Amino acid sequence: MLFGMGTVFVFLTLLIFITTLMSKIIINWFPEKVVEAPAPRKKPATSGAAIAPATLKIIQAAVEQHRKRQ
Repeated sequence: MLFGMGTVFVFLTLLIFITTLMSKIIINWFPEKVVEAPAPRKKPATSGAAIAPATLKIIQAAVEQHRKRQ
């Protein structure tokens, strides 16, 4: 039992050290590229009356038709 537990302990310890070493090597050889965030686009200023009158009438008719169903 001690031999089996000792084997597992040694294996896991080696696994941790080897994984840490590989990570450090990969980070040194292949560093991550720094990506700059694109500048935010400014939205054009819109006024409250941006909806065309014909579109507004269509929307109002649809709302009235929906309210009549209930």
